[in-house]
Amino acid sequence: MARTATVQNRRASLELIDDFSLEMTGKDIPGLVEAKDHIPSGTRINVTFLGNEDLEMRVAAAKAVRDHGFIPVPHISARRLKSTAHLEEFLGRLQEVGATEHVFTVGGDPADPEGPYEDSLAVISSGLLQKYGVREVGVGGYPEGHPDIGTDVLSRALDEKVAALKEQGLGAVILTQFAFDTEPVAAWIAGVRSSGIEAAVRVGVPGPAGIRRLLGFARRFGVGANAMIVKKYGFSLTNLIGEAGPEHFVDDLAGALTDTWPGPGIPGRVGLHFYTFGGLKATADWANKFIAERS
Repeated sequence: MARTATVQNRRASLELIDDFSLEMTGKDIPGLVEAKDHIPSGTRINVTFLGNEDLEMRVAAAKAVRDHGFIPVPHISARRLKSTAHLEEFLGRLQEVGATEHVFTVGGDPADPEGPYEDSLAVISSGLLQKYGVREVGVGGYPEGHPDIGTDVLSRALDEKVAALKEQGLGAVILTQFAFDTEPVAAWIAGVRSSGIEAAVRVGVPGPAGIRRLLGFARRFGVGANAMIVKKYGFSLTNLIGEAGPEHFVDDLAGALTDTWPGPGIPGRVGLHFYTFGGLKATADWANKFIAERS
């Protein structure tokens, strides 16, 4: 869709960005404090489960999110869990600080599991999430595929995870990897819906950041970033100086989704999740400006 048409569709862009979510690491509590007055109350903030973080950092970050009036969504990295006791300790500590209602499960980076959980489905199937008060579980989505996992395997795994959550009476949210190109994202969402999955989808979007930094994360996570795609996104591979924000991406995606599913019959909600590569405050400020310009 031409950008001039999507920019005019301000209402669609506002609907897409409404109730956006954010992401932070266990080290980002100072950034959260700095940004707290710029983030809408009740915003969901995901807290990562990285190899260079420990239990105390993860729990402290989730508590800080809750204490500042936001909704913590702690990540659970299946392959980083060393035992069932390890998972229960983590969930128990999160429950103590009121941070278990929403979680996000992911396989994680290690090629070989460090314990009994090979993937996020194994965590979901353990039955432990409900025991500690979990009501909604986020699972990963990969519109542009995964460098190490086939498309058929990804599709089947998503079906299995959503079915397992439904069987256990848990809500499901699909949180996607970030992208620079709206076309594969819109096509992937159409495929998810055609398979009968009506869970809410939060499309991963890189928040404003330095261009070199954005491209570094793209390479790290196997995201496509060729010259044509990044030009559509709003910057050029021949000029890596400066910063880039996702305004073109959000407007174009809003237009694509409106064209695909006009009217109130859209199954499930599609929203945005910002990966805060440039910081929480910079991302929140960008979102507030984007909303103000289209209101």
